[in-house]
Amino acid sequence: MSMSSGPWFVRRRIGHGWRPATWQGWLVTVAMLAPAIILLIIGRVAKAPVWLIAGIALIGVYAAVAALGARQPRADVAAAPAPAVDAPRSTPARAPAPARRPLAADRPPALLVEGLTKRFRDRFAFQDVSFSVGSGEVFGFLGPNGAGKTTTVRTLGTLLAPSAGSATVAGIPLTPENGEAIRRRIAIMPESPGLYLRLTVRENLEYFASLFMIDDRQARIRDSLTAVNLASRAEDVCASLSKGLRQRVGLARALLSDPAILFLDEPTSGLDPVATREVYELVESLRGRGVTVFLTTHRLEEAERLCDRVAILNTTLRMVGRPDELRARVFSAALVVMTAEPLQQPHALFASVPGVERWESPEPAHYVLTVSEPKTVAPPLTRALVKAGADVESLSESRHSLEDVYLELIAEDVEAAAR
Repeated sequence: MSMSSGPWFVRRRIGHGWRPATWQGWLVTVAMLAPAIILLIIGRVAKAPVWLIAGIALIGVYAAVAALGARQPRADVAAAPAPAVDAPRSTPARAPAPARRPLAADRPPALLVEGLTKRFRDRFAFQDVSFSVGSGEVFGFLGPNGAGKTTTVRTLGTLLAPSAGSATVAGIPLTPENGEAIRRRIAIMPESPGLYLRLTVRENLEYFASLFMIDDRQARIRDSLTAVNLASRAEDVCASLSKGLRQRVGLARALLSDPAILFLDEPTSGLDPVATREVYELVESLRGRGVTVFLTTHRLEEAERLCDRVAILNTTLRMVGRPDELRARVFSAALVVMTAEPLQQPHALFASVPGVERWESPEPAHYVLTVSEPKTVAPPLTRALVKAGADVESLSESRHSLEDVYLELIAEDVEAAAR
């Protein structure tokens, strides 16, 4: 007799061997109490070694039930095709990452946050934070330790109640009564995936799929494992996996519910370059599928590579925009000139070029010019340098990284706090 979810006798891997599920072991034990009592009475009458007879009987019945369960294959394993014996275990070649799609302007924002505040007694985790995240956008949330990034994720994920302000998550107002509805539309992957290490990858996903009350569990597990390139490791015990692979199992778990918004809290923390690249590829594939990704990270090159827009938080929101917009707003456009020898009259030379607003020389034969528009100023500047007889080694536009923007804004906060 079998249940709709699979054979009645299910085995769990514990340590190095297979054991019946806990409830089944107790059921078998209770079922054997009656024959055990009968055997004890027979042993009394026959004056045989009572405990020997009872022990053999118990072991025999238990072994028979275990053997019965062993002959019934698990439905999820039987449905999966067996891998070829001589198949290599190397990572298969991946298709190129999908191009970034334009954000859907005609769709409501996936996240809309207005004046959100979270306070713990006399300390603000974050204060008066407002921003919106478009549907299908990869949105980066940057800030130093203690800036309030993780608390913001927990608040938007209904794990903490805000102290003030409002938010709409996946089109649903962030209120206590809407908590369950919001959680059905989102998924959160914390920095530590929190897996059950003594269970296999598949058993972990089966357990969480049952908590999520997913209908077609095996199909969702298969799709999630395929998305993170872990289908071949489904039967591996999680304790045997590297940190990078466990992180990918955590991502597979987050994808089980097919979320509209995926919150990733430091997803590449502690990963090696290969595992980090795999996470990048997964985020890019999610963008291609239209999933909104809210990414908190300390890695600024990661945000610059993956994110459509970024927000820089340090308790209060400092700035929001595309990386190139932030650079333009924080730093002035500049050209860098390197010459073989110092210029004789640099002030007169640079003053004669239209569009040069000011200049400085941090070291001999090295000049940094603040200009109105680099592409417009570069040609006349080159002609003026050649006319002055300067041996120009290089002339290039000064390009600030997202890290420069981040450090500039955080430095402003530190100076403000000092005052």
